[in-house]
Amino acid sequence: MNRMNVVEFCVSNAHHGTDQALRKLEELPDVEVIEYGCLGNCGECFLSPYALVNGESVVAETAEELYESVLEAIGQQAKHREALDKLLDDL
Repeated sequence: MNRMNVVEFCVSNAHHGTDQALRKLEELPDVEVIEYGCLGNCGECFLSPYALVNGESVVAETAEELYESVLEAIGQQAKHREALDKLLDDL
């Protein structure tokens, strides 16, 4: 079962070019992109491109790397969910 992934961006972080990553992610069928005025991570926001992926912070050096890191985080989270589901099924 494909799960919808929620990727949240801070509009104030767009000065790092994160709007490019946001647009590319919006094209993916299993990703819901939400942009907020503030995510409350001002230190990260000021220093680096970042996003929240299903509530977990993902930080990168560049917006291009952020896009790849978000995809990687989605994949890792899916693997963890599958492992947990299998464990629960075995109980």
